[in-house]
Amino acid sequence: MLRTALACLAIVMAVPGAAHAHHGWGAYDAAKATSLDGVIDTVRWRNPHIEIDIKSAGKIWTVVLGPVPRVAARGLTTDDVKPGKPLRVVGYLRKDGTPEIRAERIVASGKTVEMR
Repeated sequence: MLRTALACLAIVMAVPGAAHAHHGWGAYDAAKATSLDGVIDTVRWRNPHIEIDIKSAGKIWTVVLGPVPRVAARGLTTDDVKPGKPLRVVGYLRKDGTPEIRAERIVASGKTVEMR
């Protein structure tokens, strides 16, 4: 009984952190699309969103893609987005100035992938 209660408590305490990590699309300026070209630094192929850090314009930018199943269904693979490879992203910048872009389209390994 005590084990069950402790397990439930651990789950309840973890939920707010997970909810905080998953940001809404309202944080991005959808009124103006931006294009960035860079070189892939780091890839986090995980849910709730795949994230790719690229070096572009003297900064490290985080590129936020969709969930793993959606992105994979559109044809993007882990081989397409390996560190050191070039990446072009078209999307929307965060309104608060954080170097992050929500991808609408990326060009990786010679193929164009629409995220929506």
